[in-house]
Amino acid sequence: MNATKAKDHPKLDGRSAVLYRGPYRAPNRAYMKAMGLSDSDLARPIIGVGVAWSEAGPCNLHTMDLGRKAKEGVYYNKGTPRMFSTPLVIDGVAMGYEGMKYSLVSREIIANTVEMSINAHAYDAFVGISGCDKTTPAMLMASARLNIPSIVLYGGSNLNGYLNGKVLTMEDVFEAVGQFAGKRMTENELKELENNAIPGIGTCAGLFTANTMGAMAEVLGMALPGSSAPPAAEGIKSDYAYQTGKTVMELLENDVRPKDIMTYEAFGNAITALMAMGGSTNVVMHLMAIAHEADIKLTLDDFDRIGAKVPEIANMRPGGEHTMEDLFRVGGVPLVLKKLLKAKLLDGSVLTVTGKTMAQNIGAIKLGEVKNDVVVDATKPFNKRGGIRILRGSLAPDGAVIKVAAAKITKLKGPAVVFNSEEEAFAGVTKGIVKPGDVVVIRYEGPKGGPGMREMLSVTAAIIGRNLGESVAMVTDGRFSGATRGLMIGHVSPEAHIGGPLAFVKNGDMISIDCDAGKLDLEITKSEMEKRRSKWKQPELKHKSGLLAQYAMLVSSASKGAVLNP
Repeated sequence: MNATKAKDHPKLDGRSAVLYRGPYRAPNRAYMKAMGLSDSDLARPIIGVGVAWSEAGPCNLHTMDLGRKAKEGVYYNKGTPRMFSTPLVIDGVAMGYEGMKYSLVSREIIANTVEMSINAHAYDAFVGISGCDKTTPAMLMASARLNIPSIVLYGGSNLNGYLNGKVLTMEDVFEAVGQFAGKRMTENELKELENNAIPGIGTCAGLFTANTMGAMAEVLGMALPGSSAPPAAEGIKSDYAYQTGKTVMELLENDVRPKDIMTYEAFGNAITALMAMGGSTNVVMHLMAIAHEADIKLTLDDFDRIGAKVPEIANMRPGGEHTMEDLFRVGGVPLVLKKLLKAKLLDGSVLTVTGKTMAQNIGAIKLGEVKNDVVVDATKPFNKRGGIRILRGSLAPDGAVIKVAAAKITKLKGPAVVFNSEEEAFAGVTKGIVKPGDVVVIRYEGPKGGPGMREMLSVTAAIIGRNLGESVAMVTDGRFSGATRGLMIGHVSPEAHIGGPLAFVKNGDMISIDCDAGKLDLEITKSEMEKRRSKWKQPELKHKSGLLAQYAMLVSSASKGAVLNP
């Protein structure tokens, strides 16, 4: 491995040696020997292999096997691996339920678990095996925070589901609930979709949050080139796991650390790929949180600036037609990067976990130019501007986020239909309260007000399912699933709970949305806004004790990545 950039940190001096070597550490070694480790094992660098694993859903069911292969890569390259697991939330299972409040919280819990496990046991380097939505950003956050040699492997997506010759993803099932509620689908037809949409292990098949974040790990340079797109069931995933374990030993030998790799330029590349692929809106928040841990100043303005010059070149669900499996078949993330490098939209000089630059990595991968409609050249894009827009205005002074790549309309001016929770909104949509031309407002679902900033795929899918996707908009201080499509605007900041303008909206107020101009406005006068503000009383936090109460006390604004402030 040939590191290409100078480092400004001191040489690692065997973290594990402090804890496991010398006569005074005999008790510590005794515990290790009880597990079968020898003196020669303890004389090697000790590598923490953190695996986000759970039987809560198919997304991470296989990650322990990948962790074992990564352990082999460590062991056969002169390291001693120690595997540990982290908790996680399966977003699709928790969706539309109180439990979804724990999803974003889990990002911090996983990052903290990794920090705790690595530092408490003095491991020399870190391998993170991720899967469902929050696990990849959490592993990257922990890597940046620890800043010891680290590498991440994304566990991979599901294979495509099929029914009557049509490709299915879980997005279809959520939207089918809206069709059923609107009497446009029978219960038997819904059951048939349910039985065929998710064929086995892995995360959701479209370019939703999990797959987008897997791609981001690769683009940031923190995962092996080509490792993110292969579905979980593909045998090559095990090969990548072994190589991941091997590579972390090379990183340790050459003292290459996450902050050497995750530079401002690397984050610029990640934003570029996000825009070009039309990825999940959640990734805006996650990249900001990872950058925060890496001591990189990343703002919403960076997303708007880069998005303005990057075309959308990937035809991926939910805005397009294809899945991660389809992308893998034509070249994976390296194909996207190759086309972006050719168009001079990426910084190819950034360092990666291979010890080579991004340009060197992509140049070494031989990709046959197979004609396809999954990824196109930047000169003939699907859209001239990137897939995500940042909106600002009187309703969102600190910003809001929309995936324009998944919206067929980009402008709407209509009356607000206000709901104070996700449950109220879902009931309103399924009962037919929401009409064409309306702007659905869901407030008090932000980081503090929720707390936890729930994703609201159940509501957005119900809107699509009732055939309102091209005539209704939604505005919320909560979040959306990466599977969401339509004129759905989230992350509105400041959030309603802390007195953001969303708190003062009344039924019938006109809301103006113009994605092309980047505007989101509540059409009332400044004097009326101040009048309403003076009469508003901040609601009490919904939870007085426990994890959600702790989170609500510490969490920052969505516009800053919803990171925790000690």
